Parts: sequence; C-alpha cells; structure tokens
Amino acid sequence: MPTTASAAQKTANQRRRKTSPARRDDEAPVIPILARKVREVEAKAQRGKLGPTNRVKFQVIAFLVREERARVKADTDLTDASRAELLKRLDGVATILAKTAARDTSLIQLLEVDQATSPVAKRMRRDWLLESGAELAPDELIITDVAPKVTSVVPEALAERQVHPPQVEARRESNPFLAPDLSARAPKETPRRRLDGWELMGPLYKAFETGAGGGAATMPLPEVPEFDRLSPKGLEIMPHQSRFLEAVREGHRSFLLADEPGLGKTAESVLAASVANAYPLLAVVPNVVKMNWAREVERWTPQRRATVITGDGEDIDAFADVFIVNYEILDRHLSWLGSIGLKGMVVDEAHFIKNLTSQRSQNVLALATRIREQVRDPLLLALTGTPLINDVEDFDAIWRFLGWTNGEKPGPALMEKLDQTGLTPADKAFYPEARGAVISMGIVRRKKKDVAADLPDKLIADLPVELDDEFGRSIRQAERELGERLAAKYRRIIDARGDRGLEPGEIDADIVRLVAQNELEESKAAGTGADNVFTMVRKIGQAKATLAADYAVQLQRSVDKVVFFAKHIDVMDTAEAHFAAAGLRTVSLRGDQTTAARQQAIDAFNSDPGVAIAVCSLTAAGVGVNMQASSNVVLAELSWTAAEQTQAIDRVHRIGQDEPVTAWRIIAAHTIDTKIAELIDSKQGLAQRALDGDAVDPQSSDSVQLSALMHLLRQALGGE
Repeated sequence: MPTTASAAQKTANQRRRKTSPARRDDEAPVIPILARKVREVEAKAQRGKLGPTNRVKFQVIAFLVREERARVKADTDLTDASRAELLKRLDGVATILAKTAARDTSLIQLLEVDQATSPVAKRMRRDWLLESGAELAPDELIITDVAPKVTSVVPEALAERQVHPPQVEARRESNPFLAPDLSARAPKETPRRRLDGWELMGPLYKAFETGAGGGAATMPLPEVPEFDRLSPKGLEIMPHQSRFLEAVREGHRSFLLADEPGLGKTAESVLAASVANAYPLLAVVPNVVKMNWAREVERWTPQRRATVITGDGEDIDAFADVFIVNYEILDRHLSWLGSIGLKGMVVDEAHFIKNLTSQRSQNVLALATRIREQVRDPLLLALTGTPLINDVEDFDAIWRFLGWTNGEKPGPALMEKLDQTGLTPADKAFYPEARGAVISMGIVRRKKKDVAADLPDKLIADLPVELDDEFGRSIRQAERELGERLAAKYRRIIDARGDRGLEPGEIDADIVRLVAQNELEESKAAGTGADNVFTMVRKIGQAKATLAADYAVQLQRSVDKVVFFAKHIDVMDTAEAHFAAAGLRTVSLRGDQTTAARQQAIDAFNSDPGVAIAVCSLTAAGVGVNMQASSNVVLAELSWTAAEQTQAIDRVHRIGQDEPVTAWRIIAAHTIDTKIAELIDSKQGLAQRALDGDAVDPQSSDSVQLSALMHLLRQALGGE
C-alpha cells in the first residue's frame, strides 16, 4: 500500500538534485538508479541466487519507490504531464518488484516494510540518494550499528530443566564479577567483498567432495620445537602432537582435529588448553570416556583440576579448571555453563553433532555461540577421527561450531580468505583454492602411517562362515522373500507408468532407488516387527554368534588377548556363555555400565594376565577406549558405517601398540552380510578423497542400508 511521506522526508526530498545526471531525469534523478538496481535483483532471482544482500536491495527499492511516489504526488512545481510520466516510470519499477516477488514468494513480506530499519538497509538507501545528487539531513548521513542481540543459550523448552549446582553459586559468590574481556567488542562493519553475491556453501562442499587439489587436509604447521617444554615429568609428546601445539602457541584458536583414531587427540586438546590458557574449559564428550578425560587432564596438566559432571551436578568441583560433561545431560546444564565465563570448548567425537535438528547439536552450537560472544578468539576444538560418515555436508555442524560458517555463508575470516583467491565458483581453479582456504582455518588431519613410523599397520581379514543349519536357511529364505517383495513394487510402478523406452532386461535406476528408499523408511518405522533389512541383519548376527565366539577361542589360544565386538546384547550374551564354557575369563563393556565399572573392566583387560577376552559393544565401546594389550580384534557383527568399524579396530591400533594389528571380520557367506562388508569398504573412499587427497574413485554417498536394499532389489530383478 502506498504511504504518505512524512514532512521531514518531503523537506529532505525537495532539497535534492543540485545536479542532474540526464535531461529527462532532472525532476527525479533517483528513478534511473532504482530501475538499474531492480534489474540486478530480477536477474539474480531468475538464476535462483537471491542471497541476503539482494533481499535487502529488494526491500530498499520497495520503500524508495513509495517515498518517491509520495514526493512526486506532493510536488506542486511539477506539471500534470511530468507527474504522470514520473508515476508511470515508478509503476514500471514496482511491476518488476511484483514479478520478482511472484517468483520468490518469501519476498512478499519485504514489500510491507515502510522504512529502512537495519543499518545495512539505511546505508544502502543513503548511498543511492547521494548518487542521485540528493542533499540529506545530518541524521540521515550518519548511521550507527545497533548492538548485536544476545540470544539466550537456553531454549525456552529447556528452561524448566535447568539445574543450579550449589557449588556453582559458591564460585559466583567468591568472585561475583567476571574479568572483562575488553577485546570482545562488537565487530566493525564487515566491508563489502567481491564474493558477497555468490552462493558459496555448495561450492565449498564440492571442493572437498571431489578432493580438489589433492594432498592431505592439514593446515601448515610449525616445525617441531627444539625442546619439549610442555610434557610433565616422565611423559613425552610425539612430534606430530608438538607441531599442533606450536600452532596453538602461535595464536591459532579453532581446529577440526581430524587425526586418525589412536594418535592422542585427547592429550593434544588438554595441552592446547594449557598453552592457550583457555580456562575454564568445557569438554563435551561421549559418556564412556568421561573418566578417561579426567585422567588425561591429571596426567598431562597435573597443575589443573578437572571435574566430571554427572546427573544434576551436585558433586561437581565448581572451582575446577576443566568441566567434563557428556552429550546426554548437557541440556540441563546449559544455563550455568553459559554464565561462568568459559574460555574454551572441546567437542570430542564431534561427528555426534552432525544432525543439526538434534537437541545435542543445538545445545553444543548454542554454547559455542555464547562463548564467542563473551571471549575474543576462544579455543574451540572439534575432535573426530571420522568427521564424514555418509556425506560431505557432515562438515556443516562442525564448521558452525568452530565459527567458520553460519550454515548459509562463510564467516568473515573464511570469506576474506576466499576473496583473496581472486576467483569465483564459476572458475574451475576456485575449488582447490577454496579447499585450501577452509583447511587453513584449522583442519589438521594426520594418518598413522605418516606421523608414527613405529606404529604397525593394521590388517582387516574377512572370515566367511557358512550358515548351513535351519536358522541359516531361514535367513536366506527371508532375504529372497524381501527381494521379491521389492521387485513386485518395482514392477507395479513400471506397469503403471510404462517402460518409457527401457531396453529388454534394462533396470530403471531411479525406480530402484525410490522403492529401496520407501522400504528403508518403512523398516525404520516398523522397528523389529516384520522381516526387513534391520531384522535380517540382527538374525544374521545371532546365527554367527557361536561361530564367531568359537573362532575367538581358537585365536586366543594362539595370540593371547582378544577383543570381541558385537552390536547386539544377545550376541554378546551368547559369546560370553561360550567363553565361560571354554574356561576363559572375560570382561564386558556395555552401554548400561557405570563409568567406573567400564574403566575397571578396561584396566583389568590391559593389566591382568588372567583376563583373556574383552566382549565389547560396538556402540558403547567403539570410542575413547584403549585396549592395546591386544593386537587382535574379532568383529562378530558388521556395523552400518565404515566409521564405526574403524573406531572399533582403533581401540587396539593406538599409540603404545607394538605389534601388528589384525581385525577378523566374521562374514555370513551367501547372505546380505557379504554385500554389507563390501559396501562398508567402499565408504572408506569418501574420507580418503575429502580429507586425505587420495585419488579414490567417487562412490555413492548413499547409506549402507539403502545400498544393501538396492542390491537385493537388483538381484531379485536379475540385474546382479
């Protein structure tokens, strides 16, 4: 709706135009500028590239059209013919705005704003009016930034769950004022950059997905210092750890530490906090490694105190330097953790936050945002040996945590690096440069073979077993029935839409994917009811349990200690009963144990010669556990991801291991188990390509479950 200009606006508008850029525009020199700007916005909208800058431009054009229309109608010096001509030209600009809004309906709400509200919009309006030759009032020339709005770290839905440990109140009362960080001021206005109008997140992911430029994804690190001044007496950090810590000493503060599992990321993080004096430090970790983290703090920085947060935190040491909390209970501690002046944060197994819709991810990101609001250049560390699970966009949450991006565009520091390349995503050379720019922000990825020459290689050996009993035959029959059920759905779709030119025997890949995806979604919703890909894999694990346990017994007699991994509790129970019948002592690592009981089991396995086998859950013992007393692993059941399998094997393939490591995978022959093993191995190529720069042929980023179902369907259709 047109609005009437205020008296001040009329006066200011009537003072415009000491000079006129063109004869026909003497009476309204701002109109050609609006016409040019609206064409720019229209062109961006047609290409689907209407980013934040062009949305603001759209908004400013809309209310300048209204201002100018009101001025023209109120100007008594204009003839009726001139007024009609100017209004016609303004209507032309408004028509283009309307067409653009029809293309992108989210713009419609911007048409309702009557004045420039944000500093960016006010500057844009000022600059265009000055370009037109207008004389503006002093209050229109000087535009100040508004203070950034500080959002609450605690979502409204979690407010009632917040706890307030008494010890924290004692800490506040002993020092009621946080030491001010005078460097953490409102940021200066970000200068306009050449790449501001480009969509950059997609190209950044593509740069990693294609392994553009090759080479390991590791930022340049300083050389190893001549003396080790960090290790406490009796300990010594390794050269690769020392180089990382030198980067911290030189002032780098945000890292994706993606070293392969077993290279001492926990120790590096503990020492990094000491180098950066990033205390209080928060470590958000999986529940199973909380005790190990406290031990590492005591071991590497004995002058610092660590406290483990459990439950509602009644027993915490609020005066500690390092607070250790697990993901599951972080939600109830957000309030006080966001208010005690944290200067650093470590997220262990950072791939746990990859799902941005999950509460754990939102909690971590909210705390990281609060820390950046309070402290200039806090220490932020994301630790994960497997940052990519199925897709390169798994980087998204980690990059947000580190402040490198906000999910929609790069942050100022990364944008500056990209701008310095002098390239755009339209240039092929942009992609290796972009990958290098992100890596230089703080990605550190070292492989064992590169940094620990004395660490033996690991071998994964597959042991096919034949399920030749009634149970095995029923599993194979269930697989055939599932394949036929999928094939029937496929044929119904083909019959309904026609073959559309398919050659005899040719299979439509898109329909195969559609049918498999639908089956996967139904299987997830159905749980363990009817036969589906999940129930079949579980039955296969049950059928292999005794065979795998028997092999572990034989292996133990030859090599001493063995680590036995399974996914399901009933498989673990069967194995433990078999080991007991064979006279072997075992320890068990399960998800329902307390942290103390789990650590006691680990210590017994590593130090007690009488403990022969550790029976471990793939999910509960797959991270943060050191079991290098063994060099042999039996994988009784397969995981759904290559990352989970790697994590399990690397419980023994770690610093301190002095023997070659072998992982024995028990594979049920002639079942979907064989295909799953093949798919898991193929997924290794994603991390190798994106992080290590290896020339690995691109593989599908589909999940193992989806790929397995597609395989079953093709097999039933005679395609495989």
